[in-house]
Amino acid sequence: TGQIGPKIWTKPSILMDSTTATAELGWTISPSQGVSGWEEVSGYDENMNTIRTYQVCNVFDSSQNNWVRTNYIRRRGAQRIHVQMKFSVRDCSSIPNVPGSCKETFNLYYYESDSDTATKTSPSWMENPWVKVDTIAADESFSRVDLGGRIMKINSEVRSFGPVSRNGFYLAFQDYGACMSLIAVRVFYRKCPRVIQNGAVFPETLAGAESTSLVAARGVCVPNGEEVDVPIKLYCNGDGEWMVPIGRCMCKAGHEAVDNGTVCRACVSGFFKAAQGDHSCLQCPINSRTTNEGATNCVCRNGYYRTDSDPPQMPCTTVPSAPQNVISIVNETSLRLEWTPPQEGGGREDVVYNIICKSCGSGRGGCTRCGDNVQFVPRQLGLTENRVHISDLLAHTHILLNPKLTIDNAEVTRLCKDRK
Repeated sequence: TGQIGPKIWTKPSILMDSTTATAELGWTISPSQGVSGWEEVSGYDENMNTIRTYQVCNVFDSSQNNWVRTNYIRRRGAQRIHVQMKFSVRDCSSIPNVPGSCKETFNLYYYESDSDTATKTSPSWMENPWVKVDTIAADESFSRVDLGGRIMKINSEVRSFGPVSRNGFYLAFQDYGACMSLIAVRVFYRKCPRVIQNGAVFPETLAGAESTSLVAARGVCVPNGEEVDVPIKLYCNGDGEWMVPIGRCMCKAGHEAVDNGTVCRACVSGFFKAAQGDHSCLQCPINSRTTNEGATNCVCRNGYYRTDSDPPQMPCTTVPSAPQNVISIVNETSLRLEWTPPQEGGGREDVVYNIICKSCGSGRGGCTRCGDNVQFVPRQLGLTENRVHISDLLAHTHILLNPKLTIDNAEVTRLCKDRK
């Protein structure tokens, strides 16, 4: 599956914030103005900043049913809506002679609509057509002495609802007998931010319709990255947090990961990377160079070589000098051939010798390969020692023996000796 780093959050995307209003909010009230119910007034937040609030306090009148409805809020593609409410509620027990109908809670509703068509009477001020989100209770309530000491206990509650599918919606707050102030309402949705994770770019993705939703996002490898394992995915949860990484991308040959894996950069001149992977570019080995940036291998400089089996990180080597001091000891139809290693090995240690045996007649005809009956001990090809014993040669025949120096089966030089 791969790993994911620290949680990556984005700021909530705000759809409405009552604290930013520079004039009256102008929300719709039921019962209408003139009847004691919700009232828009200037108030203070917890930092004593002036804000527009809605207050109601009809605790001595039973059967309260006071509603206040926000203006139309466009959802901007969001499927799940979050509502943060800051409010203060008067403790019923602190109000002298308060009737039993005094409440310390209120209700939150929403109503979806494709356009701003609400009036003072529509939708009707009741559950259905309104959809109830929750009954909101205060964690703390205040008494009169708190206000006198300018101590304000503000509750903050967040509720969410979804899925929503219309172009927008309204919120409504229903009071049924509390003494309270609705200080701030902030409406927002969550989304996972654009992120580069596991070598892939994931687009900004809206959270799903349910709080438990996981919305899959397909990643695209960063430039010069290649997908490995399985298709690259991240999941955006209901809180706007990326999680459950699957698969990953790696930088392709000739490129290395930089900036915490967010960029695959071409290897600079003089460096190379032979294969896909997380490893960094390597400096060219001795006697080699690159011909361009983003190199996957380094080419040997003039006069230096590699064999086909040499790994790309191996230095280039040059041609060894010829074997030296070749001598032979003949005994009828056998001989012992010895030599000393080349004076210059060319930078290699895997030097071996092959013996080439040719039979040359006394006439002017050319030489031919020795017959299969000729024996070489320890062997004819791939000698690692600088001696060989040859037997079963034809008597009275010119034999041309050539210890040929090779590197990994690649012929590099030869030395011929003619012996009878």
